[in-house]
Amino acid sequence: MSSSSSSCDLVYDVFPSFRGEDVRKSFLSHFLKELDRKLISAFKDKKIETSESLDPVLKQAIKKSRIAIVIFSQNYVSSSWCLNELLEIVKCQQELSQIVIPVFYDVDPCHVRHQTKEFGEVFKKTCLRRTDDEIKLWKKALTDVANLVGYHSQNWENEATMIEVIANDVLGKLNLTQSKDFEDFVGIEEHMEKMSSLLCLESKEVKMIGIWGPSGIGKSIIARALEARLSRHFHGKVFIDMRFISKSKEYYRKGNSDDINMKLHLQENFLSKILDKEGVKVDTLNAVREKLKRQKVLIFFDDLDDQVVLDALAGGDEWFGPGSRIIAITKDMQILRAHGITCVYKVETPSKEIALQMLCRSAFRQDSPPDGFMEVASEVAMRVGCLPLGLNIIGSSLRERDKTHWVNMLPALRKGLHGKIEEALSFSYKALERKEYQALFRHVACLFNGDEVSYIKLMLADSELNVDMGLEVLVDKSLIRVVPSWNNTNIVEMHCLVQEMGKEIVRGQSDKPGEREFLMDSKDVCNILKDRTGTEKLIGISMDLDEIDKVKIHEKAFKRMSNLRFLKFYKRSLQPKKEVRWQSPKTLNDFPDELKLLSWPGYPMECMPSNFCPEYLVELNMPNSKLKKLWKEVEELTYLKDMDLSGSKSLKKIPDLSTATNLETLNLHGCSSLVELPSSIQSLNKLTDLNMSGCTNLETLPNGANLKSLVRLVLTGCSQLKVFPDISSKIESIIANKTAFESFPSKLRLENLVELRMEHSMSRRLWEGVQPLTSLTKIMLSGSQNLKEIPDLSLATSLETLNLNGCSSLVELTCSSIQNLNKLTTLEMTGCSSLETLPTGINLKSLYRLNLNECSRLKSFPDISDNISTLNLNQTAIEEVPPWIENFSKLESLEMWKCKNLATLPTGINLKSLYRLNLSGCPLLKSFPDISSNISTLYLNQTAIEEVPPWIDNFSSLEALEMWECRQLRCISPNIFKLENLGEIFFSDCEHLAEVSLLDCPQEEAGDTSNTCTKLSLISFTNCINLNQENFIQQSASKYLILPGVEVPPYFTHRSAGSIFNIPLHHSSLSQQPAFNFKACVVVSDVDAISEGTETANHNLCFIDIEVHCRFKDSHGNYSGSTESIDFSLPQEYDHLIIFDCPFRQNQDSGESNCEQVEIEFSLVSTGLRLIGCGLKCQ
Repeated sequence: MSSSSSSCDLVYDVFPSFRGEDVRKSFLSHFLKELDRKLISAFKDKKIETSESLDPVLKQAIKKSRIAIVIFSQNYVSSSWCLNELLEIVKCQQELSQIVIPVFYDVDPCHVRHQTKEFGEVFKKTCLRRTDDEIKLWKKALTDVANLVGYHSQNWENEATMIEVIANDVLGKLNLTQSKDFEDFVGIEEHMEKMSSLLCLESKEVKMIGIWGPSGIGKSIIARALEARLSRHFHGKVFIDMRFISKSKEYYRKGNSDDINMKLHLQENFLSKILDKEGVKVDTLNAVREKLKRQKVLIFFDDLDDQVVLDALAGGDEWFGPGSRIIAITKDMQILRAHGITCVYKVETPSKEIALQMLCRSAFRQDSPPDGFMEVASEVAMRVGCLPLGLNIIGSSLRERDKTHWVNMLPALRKGLHGKIEEALSFSYKALERKEYQALFRHVACLFNGDEVSYIKLMLADSELNVDMGLEVLVDKSLIRVVPSWNNTNIVEMHCLVQEMGKEIVRGQSDKPGEREFLMDSKDVCNILKDRTGTEKLIGISMDLDEIDKVKIHEKAFKRMSNLRFLKFYKRSLQPKKEVRWQSPKTLNDFPDELKLLSWPGYPMECMPSNFCPEYLVELNMPNSKLKKLWKEVEELTYLKDMDLSGSKSLKKIPDLSTATNLETLNLHGCSSLVELPSSIQSLNKLTDLNMSGCTNLETLPNGANLKSLVRLVLTGCSQLKVFPDISSKIESIIANKTAFESFPSKLRLENLVELRMEHSMSRRLWEGVQPLTSLTKIMLSGSQNLKEIPDLSLATSLETLNLNGCSSLVELTCSSIQNLNKLTTLEMTGCSSLETLPTGINLKSLYRLNLNECSRLKSFPDISDNISTLNLNQTAIEEVPPWIENFSKLESLEMWKCKNLATLPTGINLKSLYRLNLSGCPLLKSFPDISSNISTLYLNQTAIEEVPPWIDNFSSLEALEMWECRQLRCISPNIFKLENLGEIFFSDCEHLAEVSLLDCPQEEAGDTSNTCTKLSLISFTNCINLNQENFIQQSASKYLILPGVEVPPYFTHRSAGSIFNIPLHHSSLSQQPAFNFKACVVVSDVDAISEGTETANHNLCFIDIEVHCRFKDSHGNYSGSTESIDFSLPQEYDHLIIFDCPFRQNQDSGESNCEQVEIEFSLVSTGLRLIGCGLKCQ
């Protein structure tokens, strides 16, 4: 395809060429709707005026389309406009490789091809007064396009099927033409074809698929190519890579969160990405499921090495909407097995031919070696091990090198098979022209892989390494990637295989671990700490504490490590594991003074070495330590930026920090013995993040500690802190849950505050007066039971969420406080049991969710916004729904469960958006609700309704109706069974219900169910003991019917107390039918109830799983057949009849159509129930 139609220039997927009068209102409208459903963009020409010449906009639209669909109809050639369109399409096919698909709609392809019959006559009229050249071009175009493979409407039984097939064809072709970004990855199309069969995109099931293979095999490239090709078919998509996971793991370590908090943090970041909404907060591990269970999403988990990530973000198929695809990419098959992912694409090493092509693309930018290079290039590809990553790296290192260089390099590759991949990768390292670039590479490989560029520069600031230039060189040599992170920073990524090669280079520096630059292997680190064999050559130590059980440390372990700059102990896994057993002295001697990074989770000693000088420290990371104090005197801390002592429960005092003028983050979370902060904290003018959550003994903060740069303050659980601190006006986030502040500073200024969280606070009130809260978007005060009033929010004009759930002392919301909240979208007040009224006469323009559940004193229907879409009023004292609810035109869901005073609803109104109405548990409600004909889900359980009225047939959108325990219900209009979308009806425990007519027709027509709803799958009359069942059983067309009973009704011609039927088919017409259809009845009973003298009072629901085995027996005595399974829940305490339809298709090819007998066996897999009878009726 030429550059003029490259993927980035194309605008439309499809351009349809058609004659409007023939197809616009019929075929075309349905076709365009199907394309929209499949997320295929099509050009629409409604605004283009017709004329003799082709409109420039139209020409451009044709050029900007991937596929042209030419819909030939009888009058297509009556329009010169259409014919000129066709010329342009043929031109784009020839010059731009545009795909063209002809559709012959009520016209013969032969007549189009040769311009004959009626089609030809119409064409002749159009050709009058046209030049011969013009006619010749039209004829050729008609012939050429008609010769292409297309679709003829006469070959299809119905138009809908043809349209679906054409749309799927278009979709398939689009998948082949798009995503050219990955075409340079040799073999990508073969991977895409194999993945396509696993993905089954046409299926509406949720599928989890694994991509598995060794490092460097190309798994991530395959995933990225899939993302590019599939994203357009999904409502939401996200690619979770190692940057996301690493950031979340870092939060877990620094925050010292327990496992649940870590998962919540993962889910928050995940939902922020997939919903494209910053700052999503979640309070429950069900958040992902609740947010995404109705959305069709595409999710990639790349480079997975930890089970927790998958469990926390994709716990099961039910978490996601129909058609969703979740793809996990990993080199660890156990992760896939543990998550139950059985559909796995195993990425194999490419063939020798493909490997050679990969090498040539990288080295020569072509698919085959130049003349004279075939032999040497083939051997290089073979020696590298045909690994895509190695082929790419070594190819780039050999780019533009002559043959002599290639030949001279071969001896090193021939030194043996062991480690050949590492050898191949090391050539790019050895090709680095300067020693400092090699040194930078080793630093990244051993210490800084996955870190931010700015962090690496900070740590290596005085190392005489040119970090900026060095990173550029490493990128050019394909040794690292610098990629943008979610927080707008740049991250250095080194592939794990390249990283392992870097570590191997360091291991090769000396046979003695203590004489190397870096130590990364846990065994080596433990040995030098125990045997004090470290030397001045050591620059950095990095050890994953999850790899060891115990460590013995000599008191002089660090004596000779005078140049040690980076001491990094860490926990890589998110899984909680047993603590490391440290065998350590009371203190250490001769601790290195050159340290810039000191990371030691679980530090086992009570204080730092007395002679330790932290002057060069940039990061101090010692969570969960046994420290009681750090150092005694004032130390020079000019370089210190991050300090994390979280979880150090014995820490009683923080040292003087007056010299830490560059400190940005201070994490003291969980330091429960800490009573106060030093007054020197006032000097921390660059501190942006202060976390003191869980400091349960903290009583005061220094006076006047107005930290000028503080953006985030966390005081959760500081229950002894009575006075809110005097903080900077730059503060953006305050998190102070479970606190008990008695006063707030009079000079408090919160104009930059974005988020305030003071949940479960014991405070009676917050600040006084009006605050300039113009930046505030969220207030979370749930569970603050003592809060009697909320502060004045009249200036909080950006507020979007106000959560007051559980504020049981709150009596009112004042009109002046909330009337200006025009951006408020969510108001949560569940459990505000003292609330009696809400302001009236205001209209919060953006409010779409109002939750007043359990506001037990609220008697008046809320009138604060007519833009609400979700209104929850469960368990309130509201007595009526007023007529002016008709103004709530956007209301979609109304919940009034257990409103025991509710007696009336307005009539004669139609809330057009209302799809869900719950009035269950309203015992005074006697009339069927008539407030909307658009409801799809209606709950009327435990009401006093007496009748399902005839006008129920106006509820054309109704899908489910529940009327459990409506003990006054006596009449059900048969019109309910005419609702086309109705799927489930529950009339359980309606004890006065005696007669139900399925159809409003004479008895002799009762067998005709053509007027009944087509989607009805379940009708339940459990424990409706007075119901006349016989007529209903005969008339019912639902897939499942549940009735009370202990015996199989006479309607069923085959009845048995057992579970097996043998039905002879010899000489029966049934033996010649392709499908064997029957209506079945199964009688189930409580196990205890059938025991002699036992009465049960168990009212639990029981899960029912019925399996039906159908086996056909031929004249030779051979059996063949299949099994069907149905499942649902019903009350365990009753005896029930479960009636259902069950078809079995005979296998015509195997001779089952001549079978002599069919055996039907029922089996019940349910706890607490047993099968006591069954019946069959052939249909």
